[in-house]
Amino acid sequence: MQFYRNLQPLKALTFDLDDTLYDNRPVIHRAEQAMHDWLAEHHPCSHKVERDDWKRLKMELAAEDPMLRHDVTRWRYEVLRVGLMQLGYTRPKAEQAADDGVARVLVVRNQVDVPEETHRVLSALKQKLPLVAITNGNVDAGKIGLGHYFDRVLVAGRDGLAKPEPDMFELAAKALELPASSILHVGDHLVTDVGGAKQNGFQACWYNDQQRELHREPKAKWLPDVEIHSLSQLLELV
Repeated sequence: MQFYRNLQPLKALTFDLDDTLYDNRPVIHRAEQAMHDWLAEHHPCSHKVERDDWKRLKMELAAEDPMLRHDVTRWRYEVLRVGLMQLGYTRPKAEQAADDGVARVLVVRNQVDVPEETHRVLSALKQKLPLVAITNGNVDAGKIGLGHYFDRVLVAGRDGLAKPEPDMFELAAKALELPASSILHVGDHLVTDVGGAKQNGFQACWYNDQQRELHREPKAKWLPDVEIHSLSQLLELV
């Protein structure tokens, strides 16, 4: 554990989900594969489109509508809808297919292997302080067995713009009925989590379980208040 500032008394914790409470990388890989497998099985015309073409379309749509970056489920829906229309589908048929595709991806998206240590730490923390989750992703905290630890789960898109924008930080402080300065936000991302927390008045805990060095990180524009290397270290702070 590394302290960069003296922590103010903590009255609540907020948590990022993906890559903080579990390793999200294999989950996303499986979800992407599930989408392409589904396309190949149910919409064989998609064989004409390479994976890089789907990625290119995704970026083009975000350039046209930057708000898509704040709602990853809607973003995926639009990629499928527009992509299938470009392959000749009528709008209604493309919309129905996009709905089906998103539903398939979300099933796999919520097949998350949550470490037992995460359950142990969250269970212990919940006995001491209120907890709120703030995620830019579209995982369902209830379906992966984490929802009951949190007083509130805030999801980008549904609950406002994605971190580091202020929407969900402000909503969390309001829901907790606490000043932002008394809340410690825990997350792995130096911009969306650390930067978002510090820009919005929260204290920031950088979760660094990858042996990264802060001074070598190009995205380290905001100094966290504390850096931890395992979730269990949070138990020493409360």
